[in-house]
Amino acid sequence: MAITHVEVQQIGELVRQHQAGFDRLLTEIRRVIVGQEELLRKMLVGLLSDGHILLEGVPGLAKTTAVACLARGINTRFQRIQFTPDLLPADILGTLVFQPQDGSFAVRKGPIFANIVLADEVNRAPAKVQSALLEAMQERQVTISGESYPLEQPFLVLATQNPIEQEGTYPLPEAQVDRFMLKLLVDYPSPAEERQILDRMATHRGVPAINAVIEPRELFAARKVVDEIYMDDKIKDYIVALVQATRRPAEFNLKVAEWIEYGASPRATIYLALGARAMAFLAGRGYVTPQDVKDIAPDILRHRVIVSYEAEAEEQTSDDVVRHVLDHIEVP
Repeated sequence: MAITHVEVQQIGELVRQHQAGFDRLLTEIRRVIVGQEELLRKMLVGLLSDGHILLEGVPGLAKTTAVACLARGINTRFQRIQFTPDLLPADILGTLVFQPQDGSFAVRKGPIFANIVLADEVNRAPAKVQSALLEAMQERQVTISGESYPLEQPFLVLATQNPIEQEGTYPLPEAQVDRFMLKLLVDYPSPAEERQILDRMATHRGVPAINAVIEPRELFAARKVVDEIYMDDKIKDYIVALVQATRRPAEFNLKVAEWIEYGASPRATIYLALGARAMAFLAGRGYVTPQDVKDIAPDILRHRVIVSYEAEAEEQTSDDVVRHVLDHIEVP
């Protein structure tokens, strides 16, 4: 559908009105988190796109703290689940409890019944527990003893995991990984940022308290605005080309076919469009640029492109493949 320049300007004005609350949220989180600007911005992209987020990094990089700060900055229910090797699915979802007074069974809901759920060190639990999250993440409901219970909106799972090579970790099933909109890699701080961390945290005063600065209704309103952000047909075609190139690289004259076992799923196409619009929203624009797509693409594609044994033998990662695709697909 064609859209006029005036309409794009009107959408941009609407974006800037609703953006203020998220600027407040970022300011609040920065009172605790030093640096990690890309991480914080991409977490807001997931929040605006209603997409679950997987954070990966070695212990001690403030992954858990960042998620907790984001959750507390929104006036919603927050639950943290610490994943361990002895965790059971019922520990997450809930179970039936016998009531001796009248001989009936009552549902005791688990910690998944919250608005923002932190699944901490999700890859330290075995596959059965990891897969217990699947229905909740995809269907936004939980089944306990054959009865389905809807989860209250907003509902977002933010999971942290340690690198797979670390001792005591289990690889997440591909089906579960694909349900995360974004996989964010958390790196070490710079020397200047580490000095700031020292000055701010190396005392016994503790971490500053985070105030709730956004209401759920503001989030829902912002998501509606994100849906209105204009995306040109050429950018939509560019998104489709990026995803198709991960499946059939030879057709796009890319020399990475032997590195790819499986390409990205159709969820990647959907999330690239949602993520690009959210990036435009955070930039205060009423329209999507190709750079918005390129900025969010690595975080959406890196866990959906499965590399082959040949790639592993040549020490090529999915990030290398995605970078090659982004460098060689023509930008509109």
